[in-house]
Amino acid sequence: MSIIVDVENVWKVYGKIEALKGVSLRVREGEIYGLVGPNGAGKTTLLRIIAGLVKPTSGSVRVGGVDPYRDFLEARSFISYLPEEAGTYDFLTGYEHLLLYAKLYGLGKSSIEYGAELSGLGERLWDFTRNYSKGMKRRLLLALVLMTKPRLALLDEPTAGLDVHASLSIRRAIRRHVEGTKSTVMVSSHNMLEIEYLCDRVGLISGGKILAEGSVEELLSRYNARNLEEVFEVATGGLE
Repeated sequence: MSIIVDVENVWKVYGKIEALKGVSLRVREGEIYGLVGPNGAGKTTLLRIIAGLVKPTSGSVRVGGVDPYRDFLEARSFISYLPEEAGTYDFLTGYEHLLLYAKLYGLGKSSIEYGAELSGLGERLWDFTRNYSKGMKRRLLLALVLMTKPRLALLDEPTAGLDVHASLSIRRAIRRHVEGTKSTVMVSSHNMLEIEYLCDRVGLISGGKILAEGSVEELLSRYNARNLEEVFEVATGGLE
């Protein structure tokens, strides 16, 4: 399986703050890769660097064989990014959001139908998004990001602040998308259990460093743990 994301010894420094400290990881084509760690661990910074939105202080990043910062337009042609703070337009319906994105990306009717199905919103797509719950808005935003069927989708805390039912809907939509398109998804979360259920491979990050990486089964075996929370506790020396 080929590598789509190759991050090698990446540092990111803001003044006196070291947000990332020598991060290295590789993401394979067609997998769901989970980046899990506490708030402030460096997850968002790393995703923004991979998306080409932030330039690393040092180190190298290759996505699909190109530097996402230097070759931004080429990288953005196959990368979609969903920030945690993304929002919807209150004066548009859910379906009008799908139409707008389809026009922006030159997509046809089949992509709109795919986005509508992926959102799981049904008849509520015809409602203005100002009447949506937070969970409904996140489902629509996820559909907008994935309806282009990008080679790589970067999802920053897609279930943050959602209830159990809404989180489950998001996870199922991500898994269904990957299984149907064979595209790659990187997802960040501070929820260890969620990442354990969703992802093929996981990178545990804390203090700007990758502490451990591998499939869930590999990590549980390596650290003689029952779940990722125990892995994280051992990897950090119980300091988190």
